[in-house]
Amino acid sequence: MRAPTPDVRTTSCSTSLTASNIQYPEPKTSERRAYKTSGGKTITQHHWDVYDFIRTIPKGKVVTYKDITVALRSGSPRSVGAALRNNPFAPYIPCHRVIASNLFVGGFYGEWGPKSKSGTQYHRKLDLLKEEGVKFDAKGKLVNMKHVWDRKSSS
Repeated sequence: MRAPTPDVRTTSCSTSLTASNIQYPEPKTSERRAYKTSGGKTITQHHWDVYDFIRTIPKGKVVTYKDITVALRSGSPRSVGAALRNNPFAPYIPCHRVIASNLFVGGFYGEWGPKSKSGTQYHRKLDLLKEEGVKFDAKGKLVNMKHVWDRKSSS
């Protein structure tokens, strides 16, 4: 199985997402057990669980790092962030739909907020969510709670 290359998720000038080049191994398959990232690393079961969960978040909805740990009954918000920071399956695994518990837009590609590193990833995440109809105020806080995904009510 071919690992996605970093340019699949980082070099496009457009904020629009396309997952057509991503090959995501299904759970409990030999491909998943044998999968290695482009850097040759294996993916932990916790990271697979995070990716599988995030894959189910509908377009136009967001969920918090903490809510993911509660749903999975494992990990911490930081461990979810670590999985997403190293997400080799973006945009197929839509990590931009995960926000902080205080409803701040949160991190994206290892950057947190507009003043970290270049700040460009913060704005890119805001743009991706805006394209899906999810809006944030000037301080990066979610404007409308209707965009917070309640997995239980949508099942």
